[in-house]
Amino acid sequence: MKRVLSVLALAAASAAIALPAGAAPNDPTYRAVASGALESPPNASPGSSLVTIDLNGKQMLVDMPFRDLDGTTTAAHVHCCTSSAFTGTAPVAVPFQDFPLGVTAGTYSNAIALGDEAFYDPAFVKAHGGTVQGAASALVDGIDANEAYVNIHTSAYPNGEIRGWLVAAPVPETAEWAMLAVGLAGLMWMSRRRPAV
Repeated sequence: MKRVLSVLALAAASAAIALPAGAAPNDPTYRAVASGALESPPNASPGSSLVTIDLNGKQMLVDMPFRDLDGTTTAAHVHCCTSSAFTGTAPVAVPFQDFPLGVTAGTYSNAIALGDEAFYDPAFVKAHGGTVQGAASALVDGIDANEAYVNIHTSAYPNGEIRGWLVAAPVPETAEWAMLAVGLAGLMWMSRRRPAV
């Protein structure tokens, strides 16, 4: 029973990961768990990152802690759009400006204006009609279709040390939290009523 309660508590804690600063609860939120195993080709890097991106239609709020990289950081960005969900490689869409360079661990947080051409890779804008509106639309559509990923490049892995696919991460509604609380209370009540063995 204790194991069941531990698993449920862990699930609740995972669902309660904070949104990036400035994000509203109803904005579309995406997460990526980046690792070397998801690179193309895969590598044995112990590095990891849990990336949270919130899209509110006007900006992309990024919160990206990372750690345990084999090499020091040289660049990070969002790639978009692959030809199929969760497979392949894609060109750089949004370089992360002011990303901490020359480190093996850190945090990157930024608000990227979707309507500002300066935040996009010029080739990405050109490939999507030559307008920032076309680039923004392609980026959002690619993220929604699971055809975009976040990548951190390092001195040890110039083509990318860790990457993670961006997937929708809906924020639980109040009713869902209430059902979880009732379920946990019921499990605790049932565990107290069981006869000792």
